[in-house]
Amino acid sequence: MSARLLLFTGKGGVGKTTLAAATAAALAAGGRKTLVVSTDPAHSLGDALGVPLSGQAAEVDGADLFGSLHAAQVDPRALVDEAWRDLRGHLRTVLAGAGVDELDAEELTVLPGVEELLALTEVQRLVRAGTWDVVVVDCGPTAETLRLLALPEAFASYLERLFPTHRRVVRGLLAGVAGSGSVERWDATADALGRLAENLDQLRALLASPDTGVRLVLTPERVVAAETRRTVTALALQGIRVDGVVANRVVPHPGAGAGPAADWLRTRRAEQDAVLAELADLGEVRAVEHRAAEPVGPAALLDVAEGLYRGRDPLEGTAPGGPLLAVERTGDLEYTLRLALRVGDSDLDLARVGDELAVTVDGRRKLVALPSLLKRCAVTGAELDDTGLAVRFAPDPELWMR
Repeated sequence: MSARLLLFTGKGGVGKTTLAAATAAALAAGGRKTLVVSTDPAHSLGDALGVPLSGQAAEVDGADLFGSLHAAQVDPRALVDEAWRDLRGHLRTVLAGAGVDELDAEELTVLPGVEELLALTEVQRLVRAGTWDVVVVDCGPTAETLRLLALPEAFASYLERLFPTHRRVVRGLLAGVAGSGSVERWDATADALGRLAENLDQLRALLASPDTGVRLVLTPERVVAAETRRTVTALALQGIRVDGVVANRVVPHPGAGAGPAADWLRTRRAEQDAVLAELADLGEVRAVEHRAAEPVGPAALLDVAEGLYRGRDPLEGTAPGGPLLAVERTGDLEYTLRLALRVGDSDLDLARVGDELAVTVDGRRKLVALPSLLKRCAVTGAELDDTGLAVRFAPDPELWMR
């Protein structure tokens, strides 16, 4: 049985590592066997827990408070050395056998993003190991996380086009110019890439699974809130739902206090409350008050978790439910495709590309495969409403009766 997966991300410096560690601590203290793992290059998870971390999951001291809590720091560089080195070597050999210059072959086998991709596949391995009830991931800053979570689909799309479509072509080329030895090496390499494509499909399924949730951490500032809203949309384009938003470092309300400090707190809190009110359509925003002391270690993290969850189950999401994509009949032979995208003030562009709908939001493009019913329809209009993007379709007379 796979573990529940919680991914924490947010703009750099908003405190996502602390909240990921606090959530993991609360889950473990509640009786769940929990692993908290970091893919953030900043390596600050160990600082928050107050313990040194390695690539191997190790129990965190403090079982009297935590229960069963383990932690690890994924080292993408080591994963590259272990997992990608051999496959890259096969590719270089095949290219050299086909007459490609050695330096050119070296450059052609550099795969941008492979470190981040392997970090994500390591998380997948941990989730499916069956050892944990929950795996909490401290991801990198938002921009890096969006790129990371988009990699499985991008790589899978590339490999799908390359294999097995061009496998026979390359095999025939090698047979003609390099002999049977290169053909055998190519077959081994192609098999390895085929397995990689299969693993990527499984990884995409994990990210889109109902057992996976993304928690976005922000500080109540307009610039950060705007980035958070764009992140919700970008993740939805990838089929990944945000199941909670957390506002960190909310200043305490001074009440009826008087003096310059109380006036400052009152003004700042009012500004923060206004920012949070604008995010109400994303669901309940959990708030964590700003603490005077930095929370480090078991007791401090559990105190943060108490303020964050207030006795509720940390696995309970707070974002609106429902499918990211749904089709409904809205009239006599009229249909509406609804995409749960909180577009807001973002730039939106739509285009029909064969049997797919190309949706581009702020430069991020997603090809949405149309359900079979809508493949025989033409787009008649689109609009934004409270549920997101609604695209209207009507039967195409040339295709409808086929």
